[in-house]
Amino acid sequence: MPALPAPIVFFDIAGPDATTLANFYAKIFSWQIGPGGQFNVPVSSTSLGATLRKDPANKLVYLGVPDVAATLAQIVENGGTIVAPRFEVKGVVVLGLFTDPAGNSMGLVEYRDGKAVVP
Repeated sequence: MPALPAPIVFFDIAGPDATTLANFYAKIFSWQIGPGGQFNVPVSSTSLGATLRKDPANKLVYLGVPDVAATLAQIVENGGTIVAPRFEVKGVVVLGLFTDPAGNSMGLVEYRDGKAVVP
């Protein structure tokens, strides 16, 4: 019997100040962070898209937002840093990259009506 692909079942975000991170993600992404930093987030589907790329070692979690540029502005207002402003990969997706206040690399995907916006 062939082995099933291993699912992603959990993620964590680390930094020196958990309260700052909790406030950042709650304010920008409406995540309800509980005691001890525990939270759940919705997923876009039963299968999560992924890619391997030839770049320096890193991992990114991409969050779906209705407006990448507006969300990046909120990120800066709340202590994050823009790594790559809103950009379009023609025929594929609209993206933006940022780091949170602790320096964790994250990505944004323009996401509306349950799917990624394709330019």
